[in-house]
Amino acid sequence: MSSDHDYYDAIMKKVREAAQVQVYLDSTERARLERLADQLALTRSDVVRRGLEALEREVTDPEGHPALRIIGIGTSAKGDGDEDTARDHDRVLAELEMASWGRKAGRRHGR
Repeated sequence: MSSDHDYYDAIMKKVREAAQVQVYLDSTERARLERLADQLALTRSDVVRRGLEALEREVTDPEGHPALRIIGIGTSAKGDGDEDTARDHDRVLAELEMASWGRKAGRRHGR
């Protein structure tokens, strides 16, 4: 009987430590939450927790940071490795940008 009591105490301690948050959802968001909970066989709370974790990973992922996405861009400019990208970074980035203009124009004209 003691083990049941210890288990109950541990659960209650965890519940007391958890912070309750109230969130207002419109009907579309509520339907999305219900659909995900059913699809994943999770509680609505677990779906929200997993959503927070996913958003945190997305926001803190170094590869997703705009400033860090330019790392290595200079090595792909010509591919021959003869350039000093640190010294020539303005020119290298300008050439890459101008090259992208041609690709964008080609897409607009059905190429």
